[in-house]
Amino acid sequence: MSARPVLVFDGDCGFCTTSAGLADRWLRIPTVAPWQRLDLEALGLDEQRCAEALQWVGVDGEVLSAERAVIAALRHRGGPFIVPALVLAAVRPLAGVAYRFIARNRHRLPGGTPACRL
Repeated sequence: MSARPVLVFDGDCGFCTTSAGLADRWLRIPTVAPWQRLDLEALGLDEQRCAEALQWVGVDGEVLSAERAVIAALRHRGGPFIVPALVLAAVRPLAGVAYRFIARNRHRLPGGTPACRL
């Protein structure tokens, strides 16, 4: 368990790093960090899971992946971000499709690098 929520991203991916920087500024999550620099075991994570998708580790130790991690991060911030969180939660199957599409094509997006393709 963590005393604060943690948003865990792929630090080898330029697109993910840029997106995480925006999340850090806009959502004010206490810890936004690349999985490559964290003690994954202490967070209840492993490299494979982190390489596959964005991770959210709540203060209660709950781990959420992919679009569920995005929803949790938006809910954590609250305020003007609660509406997008509720919308994504309501259309979670579609949010999941969108998340997986972006994840598969992140090497083609702004900031994407060849490492993003892996």
